[in-house]
Amino acid sequence: MATSLTTGRPWRVILTFAVPLLIGNVVQQLYQVVDTVVVGRELGVNSLAAVGATGSLLFLLLGFAWGMTSGFAIPTAQAFGAKDAAGVRRSVATGTLLSAAASIVITIGGPLLAEPVLVLMQTPPELLAEATLFTQVSFLGGGATMFFNYLSAIIRAIGDSKTPLVFLTIACGLNVVLVIVLVGPVGWGVAGAALATVVAQAVSVLLCLEFVRRRMPMLHIRREDWRVTRDDIADHLRLGLPMGFQASIIAIGTLVVQVALNVLGAEAIAAYTAASRVDSLATALLASLGLAVSMYVAQNFGGRRPDRIRSGVVQATWMAIVASLVLGIVLIAFGTHLVRLFVGDGADEVVELAHLMLIINGSTYALLGVLFVLRGALQGLGQAMIPTITGVVELFARVAAAVVLGAVLGFAGVAMSNPLAWVGAVVILIPAYVRAHRALAKMPVDPLEPTLTTPIAIVGPDNSSLNVDAVVTQPVPVMVQRRWKKLLRR
Repeated sequence: MATSLTTGRPWRVILTFAVPLLIGNVVQQLYQVVDTVVVGRELGVNSLAAVGATGSLLFLLLGFAWGMTSGFAIPTAQAFGAKDAAGVRRSVATGTLLSAAASIVITIGGPLLAEPVLVLMQTPPELLAEATLFTQVSFLGGGATMFFNYLSAIIRAIGDSKTPLVFLTIACGLNVVLVIVLVGPVGWGVAGAALATVVAQAVSVLLCLEFVRRRMPMLHIRREDWRVTRDDIADHLRLGLPMGFQASIIAIGTLVVQVALNVLGAEAIAAYTAASRVDSLATALLASLGLAVSMYVAQNFGGRRPDRIRSGVVQATWMAIVASLVLGIVLIAFGTHLVRLFVGDGADEVVELAHLMLIINGSTYALLGVLFVLRGALQGLGQAMIPTITGVVELFARVAAAVVLGAVLGFAGVAMSNPLAWVGAVVILIPAYVRAHRALAKMPVDPLEPTLTTPIAIVGPDNSSLNVDAVVTQPVPVMVQRRWKKLLRR
């Protein structure tokens, strides 16, 4: 159900919106967790390391897709906050066309680049065949991943963070069944694990499309909405490309980390893979909070409520810090037990190295929490430059730590690359948001007033057929958004 984030206590609105995102993020991480557990226990440490060796490469392209589709949803959220129904539909049409184009590039280019890039990354020869196969199957299903991310993003943009969770949970259950069957009885190995995830994502896409068709008429694109303008495309790319490149820049850093791990051998790769799975589940809360903040800020920016933006971001920052401390304590205390879920008996060195990485990351989660919230706030305001710069800073910090500290300290040095990257990003984000915070204080609280009317379809509730039973006129506000953007840049 579409929900406005422009009313109610900010911390409560953000938290309520973030909880389904958190559950959805955890469920999404379960895709990878199930793959890791089944592959590690059914196929062995080398197969687990082969799957782990593909993570940074997959993130390079699929992470770009995720970041870009999230950026495409920000104009949708701003139009929804401004009560601009035509703007919402036009934004959805623009994002759909751009997502389709990106899907074609990933589906064709990804499989072709898989093996050469894995060789360039110095993937151990004994892992190369399985790593290449897993990567190619994953990229062939890149379109499903792209469109599930995009559909989820636009549904969240109009205030509904629960529906994508429902569909994701169903898909995760399907993924669990498929990966067990395809890797085990069917015997398709790592290719079966990748295929299970692709099929589950495709089912999620179908469920989202059917839900939008039946329940969300405000997202139904009309023929005239497909006539997107150059300005529409530029506006979406202005946000989508930097957010995608930001994810890719971070992924390039992880590629360097992967190279450093490959030099250390299969056990180091397996340990990093297992620790990353646990770490991803833990940081899902912080990532969800950051995404909730970006949608909250975007809607309130569209609705001209700078006062709510200022108070909401401060409250979200404190929530992130408290959550970070709790998560860090849990990982440090119980990390060993969690890692053992991914490996069988006789892998004590893998468990020890993985727990070391969890201790290093868990003790610095507060930095990551602040990073997610402030970056999400700036993106919600439509600022693309600073978040992109922080991605570049993370890249250099992560590469320097992996190369220099990895050579001196081994696995521990590589593990330190994440916290050092977070430090570099936060150093940039804090003063950037402080400037935006002060600029928001100078803006008038100018809630939109109805000034025009537009026909609104009243949909018959009998059979969810979306037939128009009546047409009435509904006040619709006119937003002068450019004036606000100029004020924010001052």
